[in-house]
Amino acid sequence: MRLNTVKVKIKRSLGGWRIVSLTWAAVILLPILVVFLSIFDPPNDNWNQIKQYLIKDYISETVQLTLMVAVLTGLLGVTLAWLVAAFDFPGKRFFRWSLVLPLAIPPYIAAFTYSTMFSYTGVVQTTLRNRFGIVPDQDFITVSSMRGAVIVFTLFLYPFVYLITKSFLERQSASYIENARLLGRNGLSIFIRIALPLSRPAIAGSVSLVMFEVLSDYGVTSYFGIQTVSTAIFQTWFGMYDADSAMRLASWLMMIVIGIFLVEMLLRKRRAYSATTSKSRPLVPRRLTGLQGWTASLFCMLVWCAAFLFPVLQLIVWAGWTFESMWNREFIRLVYQTLSVAVVSTLLIMIFSLIVAAANRTRSTTSFFISKAVTAGYSVPGAIIAIGVLVVFLQLDKGWAAIHHQFALMGTPLVLSLTLAMLVMGYVIRFMATGYNAVEVGFEKIGRKYTEASRMLGLGMTKTFLKVDLPLIKGAVMSGSILTFVEICKELPLALILRPFNFETLATKAYRYASDEQIFEAAIPSLLIIGISLISVYVMHYLDRRWEQ
Repeated sequence: MRLNTVKVKIKRSLGGWRIVSLTWAAVILLPILVVFLSIFDPPNDNWNQIKQYLIKDYISETVQLTLMVAVLTGLLGVTLAWLVAAFDFPGKRFFRWSLVLPLAIPPYIAAFTYSTMFSYTGVVQTTLRNRFGIVPDQDFITVSSMRGAVIVFTLFLYPFVYLITKSFLERQSASYIENARLLGRNGLSIFIRIALPLSRPAIAGSVSLVMFEVLSDYGVTSYFGIQTVSTAIFQTWFGMYDADSAMRLASWLMMIVIGIFLVEMLLRKRRAYSATTSKSRPLVPRRLTGLQGWTASLFCMLVWCAAFLFPVLQLIVWAGWTFESMWNREFIRLVYQTLSVAVVSTLLIMIFSLIVAAANRTRSTTSFFISKAVTAGYSVPGAIIAIGVLVVFLQLDKGWAAIHHQFALMGTPLVLSLTLAMLVMGYVIRFMATGYNAVEVGFEKIGRKYTEASRMLGLGMTKTFLKVDLPLIKGAVMSGSILTFVEICKELPLALILRPFNFETLATKAYRYASDEQIFEAAIPSLLIIGISLISVYVMHYLDRRWEQ
């Protein structure tokens, strides 16, 4: 009876926290809904021209690029996951974590690095001509094309598929695979008939993440001159200064994202599997010897070199050429701007993540809606969020300008749209899911028994959170903070649209150097981003190892 009374008091005390959660969910959804509803606004003349002559090409190239990358990343990621999870071969301990390292390199950095390496004066063609007397066909070896974009995205996004599929195979498929081995099935037959059907939900979820990344990309597609919906949004906004048409293109892009999301949900629903027992044991790898073992090692080595080692070594060489001219007070200021805005955004994300997660620990319809609302930004391309945030802030400034004029107030009426507030808000909406998911996992691990015990002893909701819950989940909070911080430092489309005048980040600076063909100058900011990103990869590997233990 006493326990039921305590639960009732806990639910009542959550009222203020729940109101904050609902308000924050509405704030996050507002810019997204603004863009989505713009599709119903009356079109202007520019949109009629775009719709008649360009929109089909935009959507066609977007779909073509996304589908090709999805297929290739699925094949590469699943193959590597199967090798590492199901077999033991020379160098496996190294490849197990090193195959995740390509996540540290943003695709737009890889794009200009590989494009320059394979250009006529790049290291690849120069070596072929001078050392071996080979003059390759330029149409075949040139990377700056649709083919090059597919290769870049595949090499640097496959770790999404590799990580999720490997984790699933190692933890959920042991009994099925071992039974198939006992019945005489070989490796290929087990992979096709057992592992692939079992892993379909994991593969569908990870490939959908890859597709979201491709749809939200601007750096690779714009650098290679591919006309996708994302690049069209930027061209319409900055080239034609047409906000209405840019919003319409963003709404079309959102429709594509929603379609992919619905297809992914359907695949998961129709291909769901459940074990006959709650107990699971890790998969025991089978030893590969001789030629088979070294072939597996060689394949993993080739992928790792192409997706991480070669581009990083090339960037280090370029950085050595330009270090003296680049490393100055202005560049240090650039680093400070990037880190400071990332710290502020991460702090806001983690504060609201803690509030929302703590207020929604009960399993209810309202809690489910709030959790989905606050994490909606991660599946929405950065260009859509940027335009939605910009429109909302311009409307806020418009309303304030009317008040400013009505009362003849001093100062400028543009108090929001010319500040860093827009960029910070864009980051918070885009990466709220990273912090919230980490905190939610932390709460799930500790359960509710400590909270209820604290409440029975007379502590209020806020004191219980500060003295009991927060110390118990500090590891999850730290992990979420690091991952969120790194994602913000890498983000490009949001920063390009929402940053104030004369404000640069490492991502925007690297992209602008590359766009101006100052490739060598782009190396140092690119290496700094990669260095920061390696922290994220280390955290992911560390958490994975702790889960196994």
